[in-house]
Amino acid sequence: MLIMTLCLSIAFGFLSQVVFSRMGILFAIAGIIFFIFISTIFDMVGIASASADIEVFKIWRSKKVEGSETGYRIVKNCEKVCSFCADVVGDICSTLCGAGGASIVLYITKNTQNLNLITLISIFTTAVIAGFTIFFKALMKERAVRRSNHIILKIGKIYERTFKKMQKSVDKDSKV
Repeated sequence: MLIMTLCLSIAFGFLSQVVFSRMGILFAIAGIIFFIFISTIFDMVGIASASADIEVFKIWRSKKVEGSETGYRIVKNCEKVCSFCADVVGDICSTLCGAGGASIVLYITKNTQNLNLITLISIFTTAVIAGFTIFFKALMKERAVRRSNHIILKIGKIYERTFKKMQKSVDKDSKV
């Protein structure tokens, strides 16, 4: 987990610094919104995986409910899934939001020497990013706990449909 996190953080950190610093304030805002969204969704999946009932997935598996096999594996490995989704992805997205915030502050304050103004803009930008991130994560955590089985089943369905399409494509290509 440590090595994967370091590699992902370096790659995305480098990318965000290069991209955010060159694309302007609107791109930085769009990037921040995107990373808050990704962080919130992954946090919801992490919490749902830890809150889901494995017995429900055993029943769904026996009835061959679509998504239940993958959902069962997610719930069975909930500590890994939760750690990856809520911690790794969440922390990387937070770092990227910080890079976007720094780009916004630099863009807004590029022509000023007033340190008090720069400090106020920096504090305000950080507060807005943190406020929105915490607000949306709080909303999703409540939903993740209440609807954990259905969220994980949905993730299982999406994964299985995607995997089956990819597998069919590979099988089709190998027959040619």
